Amino acid sequence: MSMSCDQSASQRWLKGALAALPLSIAVIPWGILAGSLALDAGLNPFESQAMSAVVFAGAAQLVAVGMIKAGVGLGSILITTLLITSRHFLYSMAMRPNISPLPFKWRVTLGFLLTDELFAIIAGGKKPKETSQTLDRWYALGVGLSFYIVWNIATLAGILVGSHIPNLDSWGLDFAIAATFIAIVTPQINRPSILICVLVSLVASVVCELFQIPSGLLIASLLGMTVGTLYAKATGETQ
Repeated sequence: MSMSCDQSASQRWLKGALAALPLSIAVIPWGILAGSLALDAGLNPFESQAMSAVVFAGAAQLVAVGMIKAGVGLGSILITTLLITSRHFLYSMAMRPNISPLPFKWRVTLGFLLTDELFAIIAGGKKPKETSQTLDRWYALGVGLSFYIVWNIATLAGILVGSHIPNLDSWGLDFAIAATFIAIVTPQINRPSILICVLVSLVASVVCELFQIPSGLLIASLLGMTVGTLYAKATGETQ
């Protein structure tokens, strides 16, 4: 495994962890809410923690927990969470050129740790690389693993606190979801096509919500990406 001439693996891991720190801190209220709501839905503490340890998908976890509490069937829960997390397929395709040269164990590890936050930092920022083609595996591991650890600690805190503080979901902790995604998206708006994509998605999501259109978020996302892509092709926009 090759290493940078001026930095050890541990230094590069730490650099990745520090890059993820602002988003890791921002997601703490979200993790607390996930742990608390899992208990409220009837899961035991072990099952509640296992959702964050194994599933590791914030938005999907919250939706799944709500569906469990409502008594929805397993098939519907699986389909819904699949739709919510389908964006990770796009993340994987975008990152494939840099990750595919890595050994299998690294591809599996980074694939499991792939989140919106990891993709935003790796794909959108100025990240170190081992070569011109290969992603710096230790930097990416630092980003993903540190975020995973914080998320699970926050979930544990939610489990411990949620069993003693009633109505924790009324404290407005769910605002952390919106705040986290705003923090992820804003730095990525560096081209006209991306700005158009964000604006179209924003307007479309509000319209879908006002008219109670099912799957409004999915519709808004697809519409925004389509319009942004068409604009980039029409204007010949380059990165």
